[in-house]
Amino acid sequence: MNHPAEYAGKEIVILGLARSGVAVAKLFHQFGASVTVNDQKTLDLCPEAAPLTALGISVLCGGHPDTLIHPGISLVVKNPGIPYGIAPIQEALRLGIEIVTEVEVASLICKAPIIGITGSNGKTTTTTWVGEILSGAGLSPIIAGNIGRALCEAAEDARAEDWMVVELSSFQLKGTNQFKPRIACLLNISEAHLDYHGSMKDYVQSKLKLFANQSIEDTAVLNWDDAVCRELAASGAVKARLLPFSIKERLHKGIYLEPPLAAGERLTDGHHIVLAGSEFLGSEHGNADPAEVTTLLQANLLGIPGKHNVQNALAAIAITLTAGASLPAIIDALKKFRGVEHRLELVLQHEGITFYNNSKATNSLATIMAFESFEQPIVLIAGGKDRGTSYEDLIPYLQKHVKAVVTMGETREKIAEAAVQAGISAVKVVDTANSAADTLRSAVQEAYKLAASGDVVLLSPACASWDMFESYEERGRIFKESVHNLV
Repeated sequence: MNHPAEYAGKEIVILGLARSGVAVAKLFHQFGASVTVNDQKTLDLCPEAAPLTALGISVLCGGHPDTLIHPGISLVVKNPGIPYGIAPIQEALRLGIEIVTEVEVASLICKAPIIGITGSNGKTTTTTWVGEILSGAGLSPIIAGNIGRALCEAAEDARAEDWMVVELSSFQLKGTNQFKPRIACLLNISEAHLDYHGSMKDYVQSKLKLFANQSIEDTAVLNWDDAVCRELAASGAVKARLLPFSIKERLHKGIYLEPPLAAGERLTDGHHIVLAGSEFLGSEHGNADPAEVTTLLQANLLGIPGKHNVQNALAAIAITLTAGASLPAIIDALKKFRGVEHRLELVLQHEGITFYNNSKATNSLATIMAFESFEQPIVLIAGGKDRGTSYEDLIPYLQKHVKAVVTMGETREKIAEAAVQAGISAVKVVDTANSAADTLRSAVQEAYKLAASGDVVLLSPACASWDMFESYEERGRIFKESVHNLV
C-alpha cells in the first residue's frame, strides 16, 4: 500500500472495530480519506462506534452489506482475527483491491525503528522483557501491537529516538506487504491456528513475512533450536544479518547456554548464558574481539523459571544488544523480571499445593514447555477450543510430568484420551453443561481433590479459549478467582 496520506479523498473500508480498527479508522480520517467501518456485531455491542460517528466516520454494524465492497474502494484494512473466507474479503480479492492489517499501515507512518517479535509461543513474555531491558537502559521503548497500545496510535506518537517493540501474530503478519522491522525475531514455530490458516504452509509463510523486506542493515534473530528457523536461514531467504540463539548447542556467533542442554536435561546452577562474538554489536559496546566468548549470568538467576524462558531470555538479549542496551542493564533486567500475567503465573500456595496460571498456553508446545519448568508432580487442567489438533504429542510428557488430569471444553475427550494412553489413571472430565465460569470452577475443585502436598496444580489448556471464554485472559482470571476461593 501507499503512505496513508496518499488516500486523501479515496474510499477506505475498515473491517472490524476493536482497538486496532478504531485507531486505523481515525488515522485515515485525519489524512482526509472517506472511511467506512464495518463490524459483524450489532450496534449495541459496539461501544466504539459512537466516537467514530461523532468524527464523521461512517460505521455500519450488524452484518456485511452486499454493497460494502465495490470497485471504488481503494484499500481494505481488516482486523487480524477476521478470516479471509468472509464475503467482503473474497469480493475485495476478486476485484483486486489490496487488503492489509493495521501493522502495514502503522509501519508506514512510524518514525521509530521497529522491533518485530513473533513465534508460536513466548511472544508476550519476550516482548515485555525486551521493553523492560530497553527501559532500564534508557532507550525509550514503546510496547504495541498484539499487546500494549494499538500500533497505529503508538506509531503516531513515536519519535526517531524511540524503539517500537511490537508483538506480532501470524494473523497480523499475513496482511503485510511492505512491513520492514529493523530487528526481527522468530522465537519458534509449532502447529497452531490451522482453523484460520488452513495449512501449516500458510501459517509458516505468514510468520516469515517478518523477514521479507529486511536488508543487510537489519538484524534477524532466530532460534537455532527450531527446525523452521534453521531452514529459513539455510534457504537464503533472510537478507538481514543473522543473530541466532540456542540452548542446545554452542554457536560460533550468537547467544547460547553453556553447557548446552541435552534432551530431557534440567537446568542446574552450572548452566550459564554466554555471548559468542561481538561483530553484530554497535560501537557503544567497544571494540571487543569478535571471537571472544563472554559469560553473562547463571541461567538459574533469571527472574522467571523454565527452559522455555531461558530461550525467551536469549532472544531478548540478542534483540536488546543489537538495539544498543548495555550488558549491565540487560543482566539487571533479566534478574528482576517476574513474568507476565497468565504465563506460568504463581497464584498461591495452599496446604503445600502450588497453583500456577498458564492460561496463555493455547497449543501443545506451550503446555509441554510448562511441564518442563517443574520438578514436582503436576495435576493438569487442560482443554478448550477444538481446532482439529491431535494431542498425541502430549503423551510422553504427560507420562513424565503429570500425575492427574482434569479436562474441560470442546477438546475434553481428546485430551482425556491422551492422558489415558499416557497411563494416567486419575483422569476427570468436567461436564460443560454449566456456564463456562462454573465449569472452570468445578475443574479447579476436582484438581484440588486430586492434588497432595508438594504437587503443582497447573492450568495449561493447550487450547484456545474461545469455545468457553472471550479470551485467555478471562479464562486465567476466573481460574485465579476459583483458586483463591479454595482458601
